[in-house]
Amino acid sequence: MLTAEWESEGLQTVGIVMIICASLKLLHLLGLIDFSEDNVEDELEMATVRHRPEALELLEAQTKFTKKELQILYRGFKNECPSGIVNEDNFKDIYAQFFPQGDASTYAHFLFNAFDIDHNGSVRFEDFVMGLSTLLRGTIQEKLNWAFNLYDINKDGYITKEEMLDIMKAIYDMMGRCTYPVVREETPKQHVENFFQKMDINRDGVVTIEEFIESCQKDENIMCSMQLFENVI
Repeated sequence: MLTAEWESEGLQTVGIVMIICASLKLLHLLGLIDFSEDNVEDELEMATVRHRPEALELLEAQTKFTKKELQILYRGFKNECPSGIVNEDNFKDIYAQFFPQGDASTYAHFLFNAFDIDHNGSVRFEDFVMGLSTLLRGTIQEKLNWAFNLYDINKDGYITKEEMLDIMKAIYDMMGRCTYPVVREETPKQHVENFFQKMDINRDGVVTIEEFIESCQKDENIMCSMQLFENVI
């Protein structure tokens, strides 16, 4: 149940934690939270996979995962996504399973776009592990950059009130009956105003990446949330 957090000026902390938690939901579905030690030395077996991922050595250099971890990640990815790619409908189906009390489709859409590095309508294994590496093992700056990219829906380098309102509504829709007290119609707008009061340093009506990072780095709760899941994998 969400109570005081949703009524405070620190809702952006909840939003950032939600980004990471949503990604962990995907890990859980793929069976990757609890790694097994059995037979992980087999290289990527590609007989039934149409998309061939980059060499493990290259991915190891580009991410903060070891070769063994990448092997295990790929095993789970391949088992759930035999084609080697995930599309937006897959994302929506995944989050619908974990948030049955609400409508997760809009938030899944935004999250999918953040993982879809090439903006081609599909998330490859490479896209998945790059995003996961940032969220779980990236620096504070890298994690905040990733979060900003999620909030910047049209990717123009600014977060507008309209974009932040869309994100807030998507979070409330996803949480559904878990929100308490019952959400009033004006509540998301109030949270957006609180967000901009804190983040829009020069009061020009938009939040830049510099303002976002500077404001987040001054917030102790946000900084703690950035470290919550560092040892999950």
